[in-house]
Amino acid sequence: MFEDYLGPWGLTLDGEPIETPYSYLQPVKYGNIAAILKRVNEDEKHSGAVLHWWNEVGAVKVLRYESNVVLIERAMGQRSLISMAPSGHDEDACRILCDVAAKLHAQRAPVPDGLPNIADRFDDLSIASSQHGGVFTKCHKTVVELLAAPQEVTVLHGDLHHGNVLDFGTKCWLAIDPKGLKGERTFDFANIFNNPDCIGPEKPTALQNFEKRVQIVAEAACLEKRRLLQWVMAFAGLSASWHVKNDNPLAAIPLENAERALGMLNQ
Repeated sequence: MFEDYLGPWGLTLDGEPIETPYSYLQPVKYGNIAAILKRVNEDEKHSGAVLHWWNEVGAVKVLRYESNVVLIERAMGQRSLISMAPSGHDEDACRILCDVAAKLHAQRAPVPDGLPNIADRFDDLSIASSQHGGVFTKCHKTVVELLAAPQEVTVLHGDLHHGNVLDFGTKCWLAIDPKGLKGERTFDFANIFNNPDCIGPEKPTALQNFEKRVQIVAEAACLEKRRLLQWVMAFAGLSASWHVKNDNPLAAIPLENAERALGMLNQ
């Protein structure tokens, strides 16, 4: 799959290829630099351009890219936000994610061309609302309200979560695998709440953990709490609609988060 790039880009193989549900990865060496050669799918077709535009400010360094293939530095640090959260350091992990997001959201010019708007992402939620009603309809109504009056529009990562911010050693924490979207910056924080593997054991219930995260993220990212909860609810409904579309039982997890967000909004 990557043979056409090894010679022309001066790469040597440095590990076994990795296949994920969404991409193909090949560990390589670029000179003496440990790197990852990645073939992105349609959903991440703007990844290389956006990473290059961020120019290592909160994001991984791009070594080369073209169309749907991108060569990035490989994260060699030993720390992990995924393991940090359930080991009693959930607040630290959340604050790191917020710090990285702040760097990504800083305005620069000119903005890359052709980035899709987040409004284009919510078609599946609209369909789920029509087909299933209930909480899907409540989430869709919230999305319509949010998109009608966007605030602080900027370039977004689009998939910011514990697994997409990695330890790059002396370069600290950097984001990988962006979707590359335009929209309200609060959208980028909603996915922090959707990862069930990042629930800390120090809090007795999932609801208390959720409420604590809302407080931490709102404070660390300087967000209005109600607006954050609305985007959490919107994104949870969207995530659930993707699972339902694919007959995936994991839809229950984001739906629970949508209900938690709605409960806090109604307090």
